[in-house]
Amino acid sequence: MDVTAPVIWAARGGAIAVLAALIAVILIVVLRPLLSRYALAKPNARSSHRTPTPQGGGIAVMAATIAATAFGLFSLAASPATPLVAVFGAAVVMACVGAADDIRPLGVVPRLALQALAVAAVIFALPSDLHIVSFLPPWFERLLLVVGGLWFVNLVNFMDGIDWMTAAEIVPICAALVALGCLGALPRDGITVALALGGAMIGFAYFNRPTARLFLGDVGSLPIGLITGWLLVLLAGSGHVTAALLLPLYYLADATLTLLRRLSNGERVWQGHRTHYYQRATDRGFSVTEIVVRVFAINLGLGALAVATVLANSLIANTGALVCGAALVGWLLYSFTRRRD
Repeated sequence: MDVTAPVIWAARGGAIAVLAALIAVILIVVLRPLLSRYALAKPNARSSHRTPTPQGGGIAVMAATIAATAFGLFSLAASPATPLVAVFGAAVVMACVGAADDIRPLGVVPRLALQALAVAAVIFALPSDLHIVSFLPPWFERLLLVVGGLWFVNLVNFMDGIDWMTAAEIVPICAALVALGCLGALPRDGITVALALGGAMIGFAYFNRPTARLFLGDVGSLPIGLITGWLLVLLAGSGHVTAALLLPLYYLADATLTLLRRLSNGERVWQGHRTHYYQRATDRGFSVTEIVVRVFAINLGLGALAVATVLANSLIANTGALVCGAALVGWLLYSFTRRRD
């Protein structure tokens, strides 16, 4: 075995992440004057910000992710697999839908229809032998993945409601995915994309720190949700369903419980609101920094649990990790409902 291989892989991985961060920063510096002129997000009753702030930072994040991924594959002398081309093509379509919605809000039906087409393109481009639930017919599993992918894309968008929130979610997930990929739980393309997306989000995070000077916008949150969801499906398809559930567990819990609560109250779930747990926390005296630090810490814990399940690879370990992960997320959600002293 070549003992220099891990060092070479670490150097390449670091180069991909750093390159993505640098590209994101440069593009943001170049684009920000235009975004300030044409893409201002003005505060309203549902907003967490108080002054008009440019949105559209997701353009830089997506461009940096695609460019750094291409660099990573080129450095490996590898051509992108067909599914990866489909993923980035669908992500660009999703970004265009988000950009249109940022400029002039689209109707619910056309927005969901376009999102569903992009998600379906990604799901049906997956390897034909990828199967997550053995007792389900493949066609039915793919249909469920489209529905789940559509929900995941939108919940990432819903949760992008305060400064640094998406960075506090996506960066730990990408770091965990890279670690899991090094353990053989993710293919080479998946590792490369996780490195690029994580690096791009770190570059964006500097401009999104409280009080943010730039927002992602739907042009960023929607395709980020699509790419992250694809990575999680690859992870689940490699036999690590528990790890794929653990990594986004906070986002899944906050968004899903909020949706169910709103449905039970007879509210129009397609309308904007400020009732996610993290949003309620701001009304109870938590600062934005306190909220995102807690979310980031919990996500690091969830990532560690996901890695543990792959290392242990047993039913007992999977069950224990899910219980621990649910307890961590439950504690965080409960703490957000309590008034800050």
